Amino acid sequence: MSLALSTLLYEWRRYMAAAISLALAGVLMLALSSFLIGMLSTLTVSIDRSRAQLVVMQADSISIGPGGAGNLPRRVMPLIYQHPEVIEVQDVPGGMGQFIADGSTETSTVAIKVIDPTPNAITLPSDFTDETAKLLSVPFNIAVDKSALDQLKVKLGDKASLNGRTVKVAAIIEGYSSMMGLANVAMSRQTLRLMGLANDSSLGSLMVRIKDPADAERVRNELNALADGQYRAWTKTELHDSIVEGMNSAGPIFGAVMFMTVIGAIIGVVITYQTLRGAILANIKEFASLRALGVSMGSLRKVVMELSLWVGVFGVLLAGALMMALTALAAANNVMLGYQVAMLVQTGVFLLLIAIVSGALTLGALKKGDPADLLK
Repeated sequence: MSLALSTLLYEWRRYMAAAISLALAGVLMLALSSFLIGMLSTLTVSIDRSRAQLVVMQADSISIGPGGAGNLPRRVMPLIYQHPEVIEVQDVPGGMGQFIADGSTETSTVAIKVIDPTPNAITLPSDFTDETAKLLSVPFNIAVDKSALDQLKVKLGDKASLNGRTVKVAAIIEGYSSMMGLANVAMSRQTLRLMGLANDSSLGSLMVRIKDPADAERVRNELNALADGQYRAWTKTELHDSIVEGMNSAGPIFGAVMFMTVIGAIIGVVITYQTLRGAILANIKEFASLRALGVSMGSLRKVVMELSLWVGVFGVLLAGALMMALTALAAANNVMLGYQVAMLVQTGVFLLLIAIVSGALTLGALKKGDPADLLK
């Protein structure tokens, strides 16, 4: 075991504040971005959990959902079927509705998600259980996202009014909260028609299933080559990334993330530097003894830098533990947090760099360890 690591383990109380400051800086940087990614994932949840391999929308649209994907003319569907690799195409209608809980006078606007409750249906989300699909096959049964129960003032089994028609909350779904503040409800295509909400003149976005999912990019390119401006086909991953990138590049969101990153970096550097400096000064006699024994100043600097790096490693591990706890707490309160591998790696590397920079700033404290002071 190296001198730096053994010193850190033996004097862990002196260095704990530095590790905690790094961890809090990491949490500060990750909390906002993960919250934003969690919110953005509500825009792509229909894509991510779809059983389709491709999504077809209007050529100038990069969003999906009520009002987001535009309206496709019905002639587009047979055009998609003309491709030999396409085996199923189904549109995803949607819309908005006015929801009133039974016994309440308060009206809430809800976003309507339509599914086909048949086994392996292309519009049936992969996380919907067979029981949920069976319940939604009953006319006027709906499913409500768990996060919206309090907002809509309903619970499982309650009846309510949706656009003037009586519906029953037959199932509870999770992970379909909306960043726009709208409650999400799901119903079958049959229920949508019975409620008079179906639009037969045009289509919503199209979910496309192909023979071999591995050929998704090739089929997408071939469909787009035949589109003539009438539509655009996307792979699920491509559309997800496009929506997230578009929202992340928005000025206010990007500015907020950068601001929190800068604040986290300042807090991390200042507190970590002060803590490391205090710990080095507290052990300055030990460093002076090492110099008296012939250890060079360069070797002592290496010890301090290695010590700083180990503090950074423990800070990263502590940040990970804190984010896991924060994620669990958020999930318990129906708040979605999302993560990207690149974001996690960048934050970890950034925290290590903060620790290294703090260690470099601390090197000046070694000059106070003059061996002659041991004779005083």
